[in-house]
Amino acid sequence: MVRTNPAATERKQRLEVLTLSTLGFTLMFAVWLMFGVLGIPIRKEFGLSDVQLSWLSAVAILNGAIWRLVTGILADRLGGRVVFISMLFLTSIPAFLVAHATSYAVLLVYAFLVGFAGNTFSVGIAWNSAWFPREQQGFALGIFGAGNVGASLTKFIGPALIALTPAAGYLGGFVPGGWRFVPFLYGILLILMGLAMWAFTPSTDRKPGQGRPLSEMLVPLRNIRVWRFSLYYLVVFGAYVALSAWLPKYYVDNFGTPLYEGALLTALFIFPASLLRPLGGYLSDRFGARRLMYWAFGLMLLASGVLMMPEGHIVLELPSGTRDVLPWHVNVWLFTGLVFLIGISMGVGKAAVYKHIPEYFPKDVGAVGGLVGVLGALGGFFLPPLFAYTQKWMGIPQSTFLVLFLITLLAALWMHLTVLSLLQKAAPQLQHQFEHYSEGGH
Repeated sequence: MVRTNPAATERKQRLEVLTLSTLGFTLMFAVWLMFGVLGIPIRKEFGLSDVQLSWLSAVAILNGAIWRLVTGILADRLGGRVVFISMLFLTSIPAFLVAHATSYAVLLVYAFLVGFAGNTFSVGIAWNSAWFPREQQGFALGIFGAGNVGASLTKFIGPALIALTPAAGYLGGFVPGGWRFVPFLYGILLILMGLAMWAFTPSTDRKPGQGRPLSEMLVPLRNIRVWRFSLYYLVVFGAYVALSAWLPKYYVDNFGTPLYEGALLTALFIFPASLLRPLGGYLSDRFGARRLMYWAFGLMLLASGVLMMPEGHIVLELPSGTRDVLPWHVNVWLFTGLVFLIGISMGVGKAAVYKHIPEYFPKDVGAVGGLVGVLGALGGFFLPPLFAYTQKWMGIPQSTFLVLFLITLLAALWMHLTVLSLLQKAAPQLQHQFEHYSEGGH
């Protein structure tokens, strides 16, 4: 008789869930944000304005946000495995449709539908939280969240595939060419990923919300803390999504880089904003999530505060004539370095926000994580058009980072005022222990 080690089996199953969900999320994230690169050739083909182009990315991001609460609850009730696999198969359909769009209006509809891919985040958070113990959840959710690096996948393969595939495609046009080949390829990969997840993850899943009334699962959403966490996530994730889609165009338009170079430079922002998420989870487990949030917001305010400064100089009218003083100019490398710093801050900040959720709401990770994900990702929806309209109103591209600075400042102030309120209610000897002090109603 062969004896199995329950602990070893448990570790194996956790690893299977974490590995396949992370790979699946990476692919779905790539699909969700593919218009950040595809938008450039699409703009050329359909003759779009910057505002029209921004709405193409925005509608995809919108549909990747609005269902996060629903899919998170479904993952808690039905199990993350069945929900994730279903979403992979469903998203493949509009991916194929995007590849055959013939007009801007039709493309907007298909872009909205394919954006459903973004909702897998709340499913993966609930799925992994159900499998990992509390002391490992920060790191595990950080690993899963590193699937955000999928935003760079199209940045790497997109320009090359667009250049290498003939416009007429293959097999008489059944396999489209040019930019259309990318969503077609993603449709195939989504189906293959769904089959792999079905074959290699534990068929007996964990369902922490099974049998619980829906009204009971929604009770935590009345807590103001949940809405505050959502604002934090809007800053570190919603703005990340928006910049991932916006930066390639920013590089092309303001620094004159070719599309492939702008995409690669954008990847230097995406990598730390994604791959440092496991480190952020580990540091949150070890030192506390709120301390990390202070550092994240502080660095973002510093970098965006520099980047929002308009370029130019001051002209002084002197008796001897005019004189130019205080010239200010950001070259492409300084710009990339500061954006890289923002990416680092967002990477650790995203993990820190989601470290809070299983600690304060261990039985409602799907619902709470879903709502935080909804409101955070909605930032990725409204920020690209806001970038475009603000730039049109102010006439300077640096207005993008003025918007980022202001929303970061709002979140940082709310967090700090909450901490001050806690310290005022606590004994003086607790003023340096705010990570371990209960938030109460704040």
